[in-house]
Amino acid sequence: MKRLWLLLALFAWPLSAQERLRLATYNVGLGHAGPGLLLKDIINQEEDILALAKIIGQINPDILLLTGFDNDYKTLALTRFNALPELGYVAQFAPLGNAGADSGLDINGNGRLRDWNDAWGFGRFEGSKGMALLSRFPITSSRSFDHLLWQDFGPQPRTPDGTAFFADWPALRLAAHSLWDVEITLPTGPLHILAAHPTPPVFDGSENANGLRNAAETAFLNRYLSGETFRDDSGTTAPISAAPVVLLADLNADPARGDSLKYALGRLLSHDRLQLMPVSETVDWEGAGRMQVDYVLPDRALTVLDSGVFWPEDSTLLDEAETRHRLIWVDVALPE
Repeated sequence: MKRLWLLLALFAWPLSAQERLRLATYNVGLGHAGPGLLLKDIINQEEDILALAKIIGQINPDILLLTGFDNDYKTLALTRFNALPELGYVAQFAPLGNAGADSGLDINGNGRLRDWNDAWGFGRFEGSKGMALLSRFPITSSRSFDHLLWQDFGPQPRTPDGTAFFADWPALRLAAHSLWDVEITLPTGPLHILAAHPTPPVFDGSENANGLRNAAETAFLNRYLSGETFRDDSGTTAPISAAPVVLLADLNADPARGDSLKYALGRLLSHDRLQLMPVSETVDWEGAGRMQVDYVLPDRALTVLDSGVFWPEDSTLLDEAETRHRLIWVDVALPE
């Protein structure tokens, strides 16, 4: 039945309907203090929700990664958000990930369990400020790498005297949110979306735990794109597909500014499988100013036609949307 539905969906989309594919990522800043509050705001059609939908509708991406979006077990919030007139994507993907997921460990070492800092990834609740992928084409398979271990991708954070910062270091997970490889079937064949949202490299101390974790998450992207084989959360061990791939991510790292460790990002931006798009600011932080932290990096096998960041002269819609991030998009020719 699934295969029949997929074939019907593909034949329903004329091959001549479009010659280009628009891919985008957008940190919508829809993180709330508790579960269910985002769904409530969407149902009530709050001003920021409607503004975000208008921005997405104006850019009209075919494939869109949302970050900073509170997820829930039944994807109720995402389904209601996707039902707004400006969206209406045929496929959505939003497993909860590590943010807010209870580790069962006293990671912050305060003698108590189930603090926010005792989750696998920092979050007020499971799914907090998560990731969601929307597509106008069928999603046909996916791999999640949320159970990979941090210690396999970067050095252990240490206190100034050299002792280990985390007592449970060997058990700690790499991904602060999620790491995904999602296959989307276009009318011309498969396209893989590599999606990530590493932890911000700030809000820590001299041990630089968040900075090191940010770099370690980026190191996974480098190694996976280079063809290294990894075991995913379903138990499958395999390298990345040879089909074209596009990285959609809020990497929480600027190539030149900010507190991130630059070596991992530098390797990613110069990776021989990806095209480096023109540098442009994608966020406006209060105090820190404008930086580039959101990325759409297409495979070198794809022909780039256009790209941009939604940053209009009239800031009214941006002010209503409230998020400090801007939607970034790239157009590519449909792969043959």
